[in-house]
Amino acid sequence: MSTQRRAAVLGSPIAHSLSPVLHRAAYGELGLADWTYDLFDVDEAALPGFIEGLGPEWAGLSLTMPLKRAVIPLLDEVSETAASVEAVNTVVLKDDGRRVGDNTDIPGMVAALRERGIEQVESAAILGAGATASSALAALARICTGEVVAYVRSEARAAEMREWGERLDVEVRTADWADAERALSAPLVIATTPAGATDALSAAVPERPATLFDVLYDPWPTALAARWSMYGGAVVSGLDLLVHQAVLQVEQMTGRTPAPLVAMRKAGEHALAAR
Repeated sequence: MSTQRRAAVLGSPIAHSLSPVLHRAAYGELGLADWTYDLFDVDEAALPGFIEGLGPEWAGLSLTMPLKRAVIPLLDEVSETAASVEAVNTVVLKDDGRRVGDNTDIPGMVAALRERGIEQVESAAILGAGATASSALAALARICTGEVVAYVRSEARAAEMREWGERLDVEVRTADWADAERALSAPLVIATTPAGATDALSAAVPERPATLFDVLYDPWPTALAARWSMYGGAVVSGLDLLVHQAVLQVEQMTGRTPAPLVAMRKAGEHALAAR
């Protein structure tokens, strides 16, 4: 009987994903020679058929855009963490056939901050209002004792962020993107915007910045992160987030703990340097 186990990351587009590099590094370190991790370009329309076609050798799936919400109706169980933001990035396929969804982005953010010594903050600012911003709010629900100010480009996005705040029990105030420079004096700034969106803010970094969590990792550093570091501020990168959420995925899918954080980060750094 074959002992092969399979896992993969799904999304569209997916070619850029670092997940295979991270998970394969973990398998190598853990001695899981029979485990494979692949990537598949799967959109929302193709997702139900893909999942129905999985055999008993499958252990789990990592999900990226646009599948994090689309997968929920296909699951037997969803963790409280994933339900809180209506986003699943991890599916564990149980031996009894059940499909269990979780979100490791949220505890991954918390773990990445904790690694830099940040256990709690009095207030925070979020740049942007997309799906990653709601995960950031959920992470802040665990570590922020006061107000979170979200800087957004439209009233519709502002309303969304206030609604997420109510759902997650976080005190959220919204502000116009035109005033985003004010965000940079917060004890913790989480940038959740696409590449280039915060470049213009780099000139406004204060002389003694606190902590910046920039969820981007390629290209890296962003102009904002580079200026932040230059002024001596602490910077947490998108690679830190990617590695910490992947550590939790590996542990859930393989049942082996702890996953090899250092080896996974090294593999990610090497892959990015080679691009």
